[in-house]
Amino acid sequence: MPSLSDVRQLVALYGILPLGSQAVHEKAPFIKSLLLAGPRGTGKRSLVHAICTETGANLFDLTASNISSKYPGKSGLTMLMHLVLKVARNLQPSVILINDAERTWLKKVPKTDKTDPKRLKKEIPKMLKGLKPEDRILFVGTSRCPFECEMKGLTGAFQKIVLIPRPDYASRHLLWNSLIIKQNGIITQHLDVSSLTKISDGYTQKHIVTACQQVLSERRVSQLAKRPLTAAEFVPSLARIDPIYKEEEEAFKVSSLLSKPLI
Repeated sequence: MPSLSDVRQLVALYGILPLGSQAVHEKAPFIKSLLLAGPRGTGKRSLVHAICTETGANLFDLTASNISSKYPGKSGLTMLMHLVLKVARNLQPSVILINDAERTWLKKVPKTDKTDPKRLKKEIPKMLKGLKPEDRILFVGTSRCPFECEMKGLTGAFQKIVLIPRPDYASRHLLWNSLIIKQNGIITQHLDVSSLTKISDGYTQKHIVTACQQVLSERRVSQLAKRPLTAAEFVPSLARIDPIYKEEEEAFKVSSLLSKPLI
């Protein structure tokens, strides 16, 4: 499994550098699409926004829920894709995003889903085919259940697939230290960060952020001088959150995604 440091390097290599630098884009291999796959709460959307922030790219969100009931009909969909590509080219660098990308290639759409997630199934290959080497445009998808869809369509649309794992011990230790300080907390000898890191095994970046926000309220921060922060205070917040179990993460390894190397 890749570490979070590996993920950061891969996102920089395939996303930030080619989009942010015309010189790199011209000399590096042409990457049209990138899929960020991983369990819920691992920061996939945050990475997309980081790509846009670092490169100054414009974000075009084509997530099914975002375009539902907009540009209806076949002609409307054709117009939507035409406008997105035209504006993306004129305002490049650009990122075209689809959250929960696996829903585009679902074998069977639930009857309760009214967003028509398979609407772009035929349009995405056409869009990717129309991208030229001089276009600084990156198609990015996020997925937390890539094994629930037709693998041929998903792996055919994305050139590179980056698996974002749960944070390991070192990453969690760094997260706890930085997030506690960010929330105006004070780390003293009364706060055993190592124990906190061990009991939070299985929890993702989002879960740790949520726990810090809940514990370090404005009132609790004002009491830190008299009552130092302890690891036990974070346990109730973590207990209310369902962790990512090992079986859920293992599903990413054994799924048909492995027909295309995960990096």
